[in-house]
Amino acid sequence: MTQPPEPSRARRFLSTIALAIRGGQEDFTTGSLGRAVLLLSVPMVLEMLMESVFAVVDVYFVAGLGASAVATVGITESLLTLIYAVAIGLSMGTTAMVARRIGEKRPDDASRVAAHAIAAGAVASLPIAIIGLFSARDVLALMGADEWSLTHGVPYARWMLGGNVVIMLIFIINAVFRGAGDAAIAMRVLWVANGINILLDPALITGWGPFPEMGIRGAAVATNIGRGIGVLYQLAVLCFGSGRIRLGWHTVRLKADVMWRLVRVSLGGIGQYVIATSSWIALMRIMAVFGSESLAGYTIGVRIVIFSILPAWGLSNAAATLVGQNLGAGNPDRAESAVWLTGWVNMAFMVTVGALSFAFAEPLVRIFTDDPAVIRVGADCVRVFCLGYLFYSWELVIVQSFNGAGDTYTPTWINFFCFWLFEIPLAYVLAIAAGMGERGVYGSVVIAESVAALVGIALFRRGKWKQREI
Repeated sequence: MTQPPEPSRARRFLSTIALAIRGGQEDFTTGSLGRAVLLLSVPMVLEMLMESVFAVVDVYFVAGLGASAVATVGITESLLTLIYAVAIGLSMGTTAMVARRIGEKRPDDASRVAAHAIAAGAVASLPIAIIGLFSARDVLALMGADEWSLTHGVPYARWMLGGNVVIMLIFIINAVFRGAGDAAIAMRVLWVANGINILLDPALITGWGPFPEMGIRGAAVATNIGRGIGVLYQLAVLCFGSGRIRLGWHTVRLKADVMWRLVRVSLGGIGQYVIATSSWIALMRIMAVFGSESLAGYTIGVRIVIFSILPAWGLSNAAATLVGQNLGAGNPDRAESAVWLTGWVNMAFMVTVGALSFAFAEPLVRIFTDDPAVIRVGADCVRVFCLGYLFYSWELVIVQSFNGAGDTYTPTWINFFCFWLFEIPLAYVLAIAAGMGERGVYGSVVIAESVAALVGIALFRRGKWKQREI
């Protein structure tokens, strides 16, 4: 009997892409490592691509309200980075523990970790919400906001800070899905949440059709509605879906030992991102010295950079899942091989994106504004940042690999020395003392991130992360 012909390599590749987007129950601790990277990275990249699109669309519509409105978003975003630090820190601990339990073939224990992570995120959001609801104006004033921001931007900051629980939970629950290897679910959640957000943004900012014209506050309201619906979708999947993680009465009972392990791993992640993101707040404060046009250009430039980097973050998340699950399965060599493979792919992607962003920096900024001063600052910001894309690609993968192994403290120390002790003083010296202006801030970021990448690679090669117990 004649055997059917083997499918071509192109057909196998397309079939794998389709499976990655559709989702399915896959064992990432055996089989082709390249196929595992592809199955995880495709939905994670698409997930982050939608986050990138939202970041750009959001600032695009706000930019129509003027430079001060964009500066308000930039200042509030710099404050929200502290919220992201807690959310991402908890997400790192969650992904590491869920992935380890899945690799050990213990899905009920992985579900128990998910329930504890959701509870921790909800509690952590409360103090931030209280500060946002009652002290938004004081916080903006402390960050050097101008009179327009203090008059018109307070509702935006109040909505974003006060509603931070939806940001917290959407990060944490998607981390559950990624740790379990259900990356396609996390992708769909973010596409739903940010898709709604993108549609509501112009409607609520400018007052399309039956919607009220809310100005800058409309951007915040749209974000809370979109991500709130995303969280409801996540909870529905966890409670009633057929994925690896299922929330039931046997998993939602909180246990001190599980919570302590989660908090212990997450504290390193929280510290890691508090250090990294608070350095961005310090840089924003230095940029404020040069006026609202510089702040607006910097905000737009950073959003463009985020647009190009977030898909690479998705690739890095694939490495974290593979490291966690393969360590759980007792296969550290496969975990390490996954990191190097993902790193090379990420480098090729980011170098290409960096070259394109450098070449089209000014047209990209012009999408958001026609103010010549803002265009100059924003385009300069993009071009300088692009010079470090090769190093950023490896830093993202290596850091997420440490985190996937549950070793969240090594990246914390790297960030502490490279960002607090090096980047912030360097930015001040270059921008203020040396008279380089805004470009001094951008240059300090490129130098510090490159150093962090090289140090991270050196420490990763030592292999101590392979013995991490969580």
